[in-house]
Amino acid sequence: MPFSFIVNKKNYNSNILALAVLVFGICSALFVNYFVEPIEVNAAYHYGLWSLLPAFITIFLAWLTREPLTALLSGIAVGAFMMGQYDLTDQILIPAMAQKGTAGLLLLYLWLLGGLLGIWSKTGAAQAFATFMTEHFVRGQRSAKLVTWFLGILFFQGGTMSTVLVGTTVRPLADKAGISHEEMSYIVDSTASPIAIVIAFNAWPAYVQALLFVPGVAFLATEADRLAFFFAAVPFSFYGIIAVIGTLLLSLNITKFSGKRIRDAHHRAIATGELDAVGAKPLSAKELQASDVPKGYQAHVLEFILPLVLLILIAVLTFVFLGSPKINWAFGAALLLSAFIALVKGMSLSHVVDGFGNGLKGVVQASVILVLAVTIGAISKQIGGGLYLVSLLSEQLPYWLLPVILQLMSMLIAFSTGTSWGTFAIAFPLAMPLAWAIAQSAGMANPELFMMVCFATVLNGSVYGDQCSPISDTTILSAMTTGCDMMDHVKSQIVPATYAASLAAILWTFTVVFFA
Repeated sequence: MPFSFIVNKKNYNSNILALAVLVFGICSALFVNYFVEPIEVNAAYHYGLWSLLPAFITIFLAWLTREPLTALLSGIAVGAFMMGQYDLTDQILIPAMAQKGTAGLLLLYLWLLGGLLGIWSKTGAAQAFATFMTEHFVRGQRSAKLVTWFLGILFFQGGTMSTVLVGTTVRPLADKAGISHEEMSYIVDSTASPIAIVIAFNAWPAYVQALLFVPGVAFLATEADRLAFFFAAVPFSFYGIIAVIGTLLLSLNITKFSGKRIRDAHHRAIATGELDAVGAKPLSAKELQASDVPKGYQAHVLEFILPLVLLILIAVLTFVFLGSPKINWAFGAALLLSAFIALVKGMSLSHVVDGFGNGLKGVVQASVILVLAVTIGAISKQIGGGLYLVSLLSEQLPYWLLPVILQLMSMLIAFSTGTSWGTFAIAFPLAMPLAWAIAQSAGMANPELFMMVCFATVLNGSVYGDQCSPISDTTILSAMTTGCDMMDHVKSQIVPATYAASLAAILWTFTVVFFA
């Protein structure tokens, strides 16, 4: 039999190209390690354009192969070889997993979230909630998406907590209403971080203000001044505002501004009932996609609502009284309450444990991807990827061009590293002094407004990059909790997000030209 008849040519060509890219990356990494001298900037260093190599390899392979696991491992290998660390197990992966933050991610998303979803699946609580919402509030796709959008606005703490909370809550009712997973993952992701910078009564201002100090600038002198500056700049968060409006339009079934992929997904779900594209590989495993309720057990909607209310209460109250939401406490308490209710209602302990185990199986791949994403983000930061991008800026820029340049740089840093908060730490200490220097040299009548606009471009650009990056935790979790293929989510989301970012760039430029 001829070779062409037993080989899938499309897959074969993609595999050959992916292998060639990986070999190029490894050879380049070894070249950098042996021959390229790092460039020092303020006690940190970068390798110039080479600093973007691990992120580039990861993102390109994820796009090409639709396999985020192998893409992330490839990017980690390239970054490790650049740093001269050839033992990936002992020098890279084990130290990364031993970090407190990484261990916390595994505890939360593998044990607590996975276990909670598994118990809800075993008891039928998620399905009972979907049935209840369908009977009382949801009349079709539009109302189900509006419920999702409203919850995204309601949980304005932002980041992973909002993503997980909203995605977990709406998944059963959205599936019952026949909404495509691409639409749901976009709505969940685009109302998580964007709303957090618009309704900023959360942990973001306290973190960001510490990065804004500029010597000699009176309105940034004290913590109170910087917090006031943050909130005064909120009206200039054009990307966040437009992104949230965009998800509202999609929730109203207005898909004109959502891009071709989301429009096609919307029509596919209506015409065929298929919630995923052909060939999709959802991150949420089959163990979490259907109920496995023991015979004779009758689920009640309160089995879903009570743990969810407890979860929200603990998260909000710990934020109010302790300064930061204790997410592990919240999910742990919800998990224990769900198990307790099931046992009190007569479910055997073995069935509860079986549900918990199925939940772990359902999220184990996504949890591994999440840990690898955090690892490569740390590697990109260590070799100076973000620092290199910011160093490309020059104080000779025209003042009206600076906001868009800062936006693009922040977008690239966050997209390459998969973190908005990490981008803040890289970009703000460099961008704010640069903005002040340009404002002074241009002799502006309103330099504070110019600084607010530049601040907003970094803040919003970082959120865009994080939201669209295939190595971001919120991207992965949006896909995981809504049952979407991760690369389908990335490819479908990036179009409407880019529309919003482009319109925001025009508004920022208009603002500084006519009002600064």
